[in-house]
Amino acid sequence: MIKNPVQLRIAKLAVWQQRLFMVCLCERMYPNFVYYCHLQQDEQSAVGFKKILDLIWESLLVENVKINFDLQLEKLELIIPILNEDSPYMVYPAIDACQALSEILHSYISGEIVEHSAKVSSISATTVAEFEMTRDNIELSEQEQSQLPSVIEEFDLQWDIFRLLSNENNEMIDLIKGLKEDIRSTKTSNIGVFLSD
Repeated sequence: MIKNPVQLRIAKLAVWQQRLFMVCLCERMYPNFVYYCHLQQDEQSAVGFKKILDLIWESLLVENVKINFDLQLEKLELIIPILNEDSPYMVYPAIDACQALSEILHSYISGEIVEHSAKVSSISATTVAEFEMTRDNIELSEQEQSQLPSVIEEFDLQWDIFRLLSNENNEMIDLIKGLKEDIRSTKTSNIGVFLSD
């Protein structure tokens, strides 16, 4: 797993801020999952993933909202792509997106947060590094992966989110809505997959 100092900083934030950090990264991985579903002509799974994402945003925006996270995890497990020798490359970023979403759900179920937020940060960066290595047909060490320009860019974005979260002047609800709107309107994943309407 690719590490970065941002993961230690995120760990010091409040629980809701760490969850917001994770859901932002999951939202950025969502187009990868959708693209894979399009390839498989499986629009239902894409809808299922989006519903779980929406519930996590809702849990941050609506105080004391009742959500059965165990049930959401069961639903997610049903749509995780199965890897076989005929799988297209995009199965890997799609599985990563599901893994990241499952980390958030586990954080709600267990009440633990720190290891999950660090993991989501790593998963997103690893998706980027593996995409680069596959595209260029190269194998790099973890250290070399962390030096890839696209991985540096990914962590820069994670730092940007961290700075927004740690800025005490940002009002909670405005911050959550603003980040959700920004990421959704960009419609582009961490590896550049564009989500067409």
